[in-house]
Order: sequence, then C-alpha cells, then structure tokens
Amino acid sequence: MLQFPAWKVALIAITILWGAMLALPNMLSEGQREMIPGPLPSSPAKLGLDLQGGVSLLLSVDSDKSVNKQLNDLLRDVRSRLQSTRGDDRIAYSGLRVESNAVRFKPRAQDMIDPAVELLCGLNTTLGGPLASPSIRVAQIAGGEVEVRFTPQRIETIRNDATRQTIAKLGPRLDPNGIGEISVQAQGETDIIVEAPGESDPERLKRIIEQPGELTFNLVEDNPTIVNEAFRTGRVRAGYQMIDSVTGEQLLVEANPIIEGDMVRSASQGFHPENNTPIVNFTFNTRGAKLFGDATAANRGKRFAIILDGVSQSAPRINAAILGGSGFIEGSFTVDSAKELATIIQAGALPADVRVESERLVGPTLGQDSIEAGTMASLIGLVLVAIFMVIAYGLFGGFAVGSLFANIILIFGLLSGLGATLTLPGIAGIILTIGMAVDANVLVFERIREEQKNGRSPLSAVESGYKQAFSTILDANITTLLAAITLYLLGSGPVKGFAVTLAIGIFTSVFTAFVVTRWFTVSWLRMARPKKLPI
Repeated sequence: MLQFPAWKVALIAITILWGAMLALPNMLSEGQREMIPGPLPSSPAKLGLDLQGGVSLLLSVDSDKSVNKQLNDLLRDVRSRLQSTRGDDRIAYSGLRVESNAVRFKPRAQDMIDPAVELLCGLNTTLGGPLASPSIRVAQIAGGEVEVRFTPQRIETIRNDATRQTIAKLGPRLDPNGIGEISVQAQGETDIIVEAPGESDPERLKRIIEQPGELTFNLVEDNPTIVNEAFRTGRVRAGYQMIDSVTGEQLLVEANPIIEGDMVRSASQGFHPENNTPIVNFTFNTRGAKLFGDATAANRGKRFAIILDGVSQSAPRINAAILGGSGFIEGSFTVDSAKELATIIQAGALPADVRVESERLVGPTLGQDSIEAGTMASLIGLVLVAIFMVIAYGLFGGFAVGSLFANIILIFGLLSGLGATLTLPGIAGIILTIGMAVDANVLVFERIREEQKNGRSPLSAVESGYKQAFSTILDANITTLLAAITLYLLGSGPVKGFAVTLAIGIFTSVFTAFVVTRWFTVSWLRMARPKKLPI
C-alpha cells in the first residue's frame, strides 16, 4: 500500500504532466495557442451555448414520408392476407395500390367484396394487438373497390412517432460521441429546436440534418432486352426503377433492395486499401450479413448498386460471394464528407423529411459574466477548502491541497482531450468536485488519526488508514458515478454537461486522493521519518 517504485512515480508524473499539457490551452489566449508547436495539444475545452453562444435551428418535421412508408407496409400486409386465401375462399383481385392516403384494390367478383372486408378487418389485431383500438377501417367504396384506411388516431400516432424518432436519430447524427452538448428537443407536435454551442459552420449542420440518409443495396439489371427497352421507351417495367449515379451513369435496378440501411451495424471513415482515397467502411448486423452473403452468392457476375437517397454511390461487380459481413463505399469523397456520410449511415435514415425553417446565431445568454462568476466561485471554494484542510490536518492538509490542484488540472485536461463542452451546469459540477475531491482525504486522515491514537507507528498508521478507508470511499464514489451515468443517459444538453464533469471529477478525485496524496505522504515519511504524525 505504501510502496512507490520508480515506475509508479514515473507513471504519476507522466499522468499529471499529460493532464497539464491538455489543460494548458485553457489558460492561453487564441494568439498564444497558435504558437504551440504542432504535436502538442492546442484545443481548449469547448464552451456551451449558455457561455459562448452558437447556432439555433428551428426544424419542421414533414411526417407524410412516415405515413407513406406505413401505407406501403400496409399494402404488403393486405397483399399477404389476400394471397393466403385458397380454394373456394380464394379472393381474386386487381389494381392493388396506394391512393388518396389509403390502400385500394378491386375484387374480381361482387361476392368477394364482403369476405375481403371481413378478412382484412383482422389486420387490426396484427397491427395493434387484440386489446388495442382499431388501427384501420375497411370499407367498400364506389366502383366495387375495397379501401383500407388508417384511422385518424393511428395517423396521429404515426406523425407523433415520426417526430419522436426523428429527434432520436438527429442526436447521434449531430453529436456522435454524445459530449458535444448539441441539444435536440421537440417544440410542439411537428417542430424541433437544435442548439449547437460554438458551432462555426451552420451549413454543415443543415447539410447533415436535411439529408434523409436512406441507404439500400439493389441489384443492377444487366439483361440487354429489359435495359434497352427502358432506355428506348423511357418506361420501366414493374419491379424496376431507373436511378442516377454519382458518375453520371444511369442504372436500371431492381426495386426491391437486397439490403436496407437499418441492417448496417456500424459505419466509419477510412481509406481505400489500394489508392488511399477516403472511403466509408461499413459492417452489417447478423441478418444483413446473411442476406448480403446469400444475395452475392446467387448473383455472381452481376453488379449491385449502393444507393444513398436515390443516387448510386458505386456499383461494383460481384466476383464472389461476400460472406464477411462488411464492405466499403467509394466515391469522390473528402475526409470530411466521408466522415459526415459515415455518421449519417451510422445513425440511420430519418423517418420523416426535415426542413430548416429558421436559423439564428445565439449570443451568450450568460456569457463572460457567468464564466468570471464561475471562476471566482471555484477560486473561493478552492481557497476555503485549502484553508480548512491546512487548519484541520496541518501538513497532511497541505498534501491534500496539492493533490487538489492536480485534480483540477486533470479535469480540465480530460474535458479538453475528450472534446467535451463546458456549460454553466458543468462549472457547477467542477465546483462540486472541489468539495468532493477532499472528501476522500478527510476519510483517510481521520482513520490515520484513530490508528495513531491506538498506538500504531506513523508508517503503520498511514498504511492502515488508507487500507481501511478504501472500501468506504469506493462505495461512495460508485454510487455517485451511477447517479452521473443516469443523468447522462436520461438527460440532454446542459444536464449531460453536469454529468460529464461530475463523472470525470469522480475518477480524478479517487486518483489524486489515493495515489497523488499518498505519494506526497509516503515521500515525506521516508525523508523525515517522524516519531509522531503532525495530523
């Protein structure tokens, strides 16, 4: 417990020096930071919207896309039900389509209309469960047709879900690491407010937000008869569609994709193994990997198009079955555009179309006054804690104050290194950490006092104090860490900022209390060899 070999001392010194190097840019002006040599860190901790301003966007969610998707799903359900009929109960039909926000078709015979209506009413159980309110209404309409229409309540649910799911998708798109403090919140039923602190490129945000991100893998049709007919007449056979390519080529592809974007498990920016150009690497989930492997095994020699938002990014030829469950998208990418595309693919397609209705630059609502007030509060707290520790524990209190400075350095170093955003609640978290940082030292010092009163030697009292206080300190910090994790997972915006600084403070506090302060104490003990501890 009290052994500090040379490698441990070196590790402590390197850790504190590393934290100081990361934290240093926070103490320098912008001009001074530009003079920092290239390999050294030069980025300070980012400030939140409440401290430095940023961009605020008002988004409008057009949920018609989500409703249309549900209608197409409903069409497939209707087709499946009708095709399941056999023999005398068979319902023949024609003209199955989505029209006027409903699914319509025409039974071949008049006596098939009532059985069709009765059969399709059973979809309510499939869509909503046996106890749920009806999701669809099935009725005969003019012309001997049957219409299947969502109820108004179901339409409202779809639209509300579209807004909620859009918010859930936009968060990972705009802030993949979850530490940038970008806030995405609903405003009313169909509007969303996005606040990005310190954002210097609003156009980048709007580009990421407005891109639907629909990714599919479709087989390219290579039958000359079908292809030539489509190009000659301009009419595409059922089951096919004509799409453009980023290279300017037009492709005829099968309408039903072999893979959809929700089967992509992860995506990241990378470099082509041959020419080192930027690409987007991706991996499929288990189901996607199997479907892709089966499709490529059955279609050797054909091409498949990787289609993003209706445009083919590339169309490689299948030379052999691709069974690894991964691949890459190549194109005319820069590193930044490949990163953006990977982020969009990773987050998944938006369930609804989103438009940026308004944009405004937000000035700091609390600004420099709040930074100065927070700094002053931190300094006052630090001074008061230092005075108390020195009065209460003498030289040992001085050791604790020294480790407290190391703790603050590490906090700011980690905030800068992680690219986390500091908000006013985050400053509150740092102030709270200053008080928590000495809490572990207080517990240890009180245990050392008790052990010394019980007649132990200074070295034995210190060793026993640290050993016996360890479990108590660990329990207290684990419970606080669980609270910080809960705040981070359930909170948003500034609440996450408080949770991040609190969590960082927990780790750095335990490190400085049990490593740095103990190192100071042991070093002094071995040099001074006191007969009684000044505590």
